Formats: sequence, structure tokens, C-alpha cells
Amino acid sequence: MVKELRVKTNAGMMDCKEALTASSGDFEKAVEYLRKKGLSAATKRSSRAAKEGMVESYIHMGGKIGVMVEVNCETDFVAKTDNFKAMVKDIAMHIAAANPTYLKPEDIPEAVMTAERGIYREQALASGKPEKVVDKIIEGKLTKFYEEVCLLNQKFVKDMDVTIQTLVNNMIANTGENILVRRFARFQLGEDL
Repeated sequence: MVKELRVKTNAGMMDCKEALTASSGDFEKAVEYLRKKGLSAATKRSSRAAKEGMVESYIHMGGKIGVMVEVNCETDFVAKTDNFKAMVKDIAMHIAAANPTYLKPEDIPEAVMTAERGIYREQALASGKPEKVVDKIIEGKLTKFYEEVCLLNQKFVKDMDVTIQTLVNNMIANTGENILVRRFARFQLGEDL
């Protein structure tokens, strides 16, 4: 089971043993345990400088869609690993497929956020929802909005069980380094003409 867990999560052998012990041998609980551990490790590492990494390009549909993405890490050693390169390539392909507008929710202009909140408020009130639940409805709809337009909040097109942020957090857990998606650009032939 340890080997199977390592293959699925790319976590270290000792971490896999610890996860299986903590979850009493339940494979799915062990996967969840490793994800939580990776998230806490990612939070600890987020303050460290990430100045290395790579810029990846991806061209799709015979030159009709092009993507460039910059993903940073702390050392060039990690940037040169096959796993890191594969993750960056996957993120570039995801951007081509999912067409995010922003990197993260904090990047959305306030004017856009105000407009979205207004639309959601009108929809909730028009459907007869009581005023006291309207704010919760708006927050739920904003979460869905973030999943549509923010790269880090989007479900990964190759594995809809994880977000792009989770994909990055898993790499942080595997490498022990702070890793972040710095920026991206997506071009589509004939767009905005």
C-alpha cells in the first residue's frame, strides 16, 4: 500500500507510512492526510523567496492558441527536475484549455467584483430569497466565479479532483520549496478583433 500511495501522491516513503498509520490503513483517508500535510507545509514555506524556476510555452491547435507561464521556485536544482518541468507544462496546457482571466481572486479589479456582487444580489432578491441569506448566496456565487476566472482556483483539466493551487501545493510538499505561479499570458488567434 505504501508503494501504491507513493505512486498516486509522489510523497516520500516515510510520509506515506505515517499517513497510512494515521488513517488506520484507509487508502483514501491517507491521500487526504497527505494533502492536508502538504497544505500546512506550503503555508510554512510561502514566505520564502522564490526567484528561480522557468518560463514554459505551449502552442495548441496548430498555432491557434499560445500560452506562456512563469512558475517560480527557490533553487535551480528543483527547477531542473522532471517533476517540476512536467507540472509547469501541465499548467500551461491547462491555461490553453480553461482560459483563465486572472491568476488569483486578489487580482480581480474592484470594479469587476462590485459588478458581480450587484448581479448576484439582484438575482437572489428576484428569486424571492430573504435578505438575511442573500449575502451567503453572494459568497457562494463568488466562489463559483473564482473557479471560472482565476487560474489557481480552477479545477485542473487533467484531474478535476484537484485545483491548480492544490497541484502547486503537492509540488511544494514533494520538493520542500516555496513554489508559485507568478504570471501567465494566453493568446488566441483572432481574439478581440
